[in-house]
Amino acid sequence: MLTVRYERLDLQPNDMVLDLGCGFGRHAYEALRRGADVVACDLGYEELVQVRNIAAVMWSDGEITEGTMLETANGDATQLPFSDESFDRVIASEVMEHIEQDQEVLSELTRVLRPGGVLAVTIPSKLPEKLCWALSEDYHAPNAEGGHVRIYGRKELEEKMQLAGLSPLGSHKAHALHSPYWWLRCAVGPNKAIEDHWLINAYHKLLTWDIVKAPKLTRWTESFLNPVLGKSKVVYAQKLSTENSYATT
Repeated sequence: MLTVRYERLDLQPNDMVLDLGCGFGRHAYEALRRGADVVACDLGYEELVQVRNIAAVMWSDGEITEGTMLETANGDATQLPFSDESFDRVIASEVMEHIEQDQEVLSELTRVLRPGGVLAVTIPSKLPEKLCWALSEDYHAPNAEGGHVRIYGRKELEEKMQLAGLSPLGSHKAHALHSPYWWLRCAVGPNKAIEDHWLINAYHKLLTWDIVKAPKLTRWTESFLNPVLGKSKVVYAQKLSTENSYATT
């Protein structure tokens, strides 16, 4: 299940890609399939081990071109362990809403991105997220440890990108079918086991089936609903050249 559109990211073979907050690697794997070299970065060691293991299987099965590189790194988004201008493309998927110092993160992402490089940031969409917050205090911080600390609007994120020296390129929404699922989870308690509620369990099975099979009916339905109900919003931006940058530190 991909949130970022790689044609909007303008990903090219041999590009160096940073997947920040990679989780279990869904965006990293697709970048590898497309011939890019990838650094998958996350705070969780378990996630990074799984990324390496799955990528090894993909190489063995011929899904990844020989010579394509994957590295993993454990790192703090506010102090990335990478040199300046190390990456052609950067993906930060569902990261920014968890971090209080979001402007510091954007400054770091800009620092490690090469001039002319493209960044894709995914965040929870404002309307679905507001309803989740209203339905359950256990969905977000401070009750949820490591949970969401803010509700973004597109304009707010784009303004912060500009402060970091980035030029917004546009946006879109994704995963509309996931919004009702999270509303149901929040309504009954997001910390309860999925199996404890028949409707949530059934919806979860539907989403899993949709991700695996990608039938035309659900793909069309979701694309139709995404502009209004998309659970995630993706905002793309390009790093300005040094002489045009007005980043602040």
